[in-house]
Order: sequence, then C-alpha cells, then structure tokens
Amino acid sequence: MTVQKRSREDIAQIIALDIPDGSYVNLGIGLPTNVAKYLPKNKEIFLHSENGVLAFGPPPQPDEEDPDLVNAGKELITLLDGGCFMHHGDSFDIMRGGHLDICVIGAFQVAVNGDLANWHTGKVDDVPAVGGAMDLAVGAKKIYVYMEHLTKNGEPKIVSELTYPITGECCVNRIYTDLCIIDLKDQNAYVTEIVPGLSFKELQKMTGCFLTDARTA
Repeated sequence: MTVQKRSREDIAQIIALDIPDGSYVNLGIGLPTNVAKYLPKNKEIFLHSENGVLAFGPPPQPDEEDPDLVNAGKELITLLDGGCFMHHGDSFDIMRGGHLDICVIGAFQVAVNGDLANWHTGKVDDVPAVGGAMDLAVGAKKIYVYMEHLTKNGEPKIVSELTYPITGECCVNRIYTDLCIIDLKDQNAYVTEIVPGLSFKELQKMTGCFLTDARTA
C-alpha cells in the first residue's frame, strides 16, 4: 500500500478542525498561516498576528484585497466583524501575558521533551530571524507545531535532543506532520494518528526519538 502523505493544505485543515471554539490563536509566519483558510464557520476563533491584528480571517478574494490588511508575514488577510488593530507593544503584551490559548508555529526541530528550535539552523551563512517566536513559545498556553516530518535531506525533525539553537524549552504540546500527529507529554512522544499506508514501525525509523503508539492504548 502506498503511503498517503498529507499535503501542507491537508495538515492545515486538520489543525483548524482541532482548534476549540472560543480560542485565541496566533498563527506563526509561514506554513501556519494556511490554517486561517480552513477555520470552521460554526466556531468563533480569534486569530492574532504579532504585527498587531486581532480577529482576522482568511485571505481576501480576488479584487477585494486591501494592502493595509496584512499579517506578520506580510500576507494579505481579511478582518472579521469586531476585528481590530493595535500597537505592536500591545500585541506583544497579548503574547507575553498568557492571553493566547494556542500558537501554531513552524519548526526546524522538536525534541521529545517539547524543546523547540525554529529560528536558526546554526549555519554561519544563515540570517537569524527569531521575531516573536520566543515570546510565543513561553507565552501561549499550548504550542502546536506544523511541519514536515523529515528535512529535505531525509533527516528526522523530531529528535531526542535539539542540535539547532533553542527557541523555547519544554513548550511544544502537539506536532502535526505530513505523516502523523504526535502529542508530547511527560518526556514522551505519543503517536495518535498515522497516515494510511504507513506502519508504526516505519514511522519509528523516520523519527529521531522513541515513539509510543497511543492508538492501541
């Protein structure tokens, strides 16, 4: 059976469905912004962007773009009823003050204990760009990582210990990849879902830390 890897859009849809009604959610720059496209209409979810926007929606339809409505990644967005702008400092108060229920964020690596690395690979010629990632890692009540399971070179991104510069310690709660969903708890990685065509044994071979199959619990 052929492994049915999830596309980036598939992952975004799954994350969107998992976000509880009434949540205040920050979507990190890059892949996580895709989640805004798939939020269920029967849920009231307040999206936050660190550049100072609260309660924004999906990208605009063609010919409805407003160049003044952008997220932190400079992508065009829409503003929902009741949505607002704020000073950058007030936006960071939301991030640092424990007011965000969830942050959906990308990553270069995640360790089994929940350590997050997402701002620098450590290479000399890379340009560091931490942005608000450290503030989000410690400020949000839950961190959901949205990433591919392997690097472009086929190396595991979920590891026993980070080899890249750390963003936040013991902060990641859940990982969504193109191959599975993993919950991190008590220094363990619990696999709650695997894509069709991939066995748990095969997934373990592609992961740099010990996994527990929570589907059989």
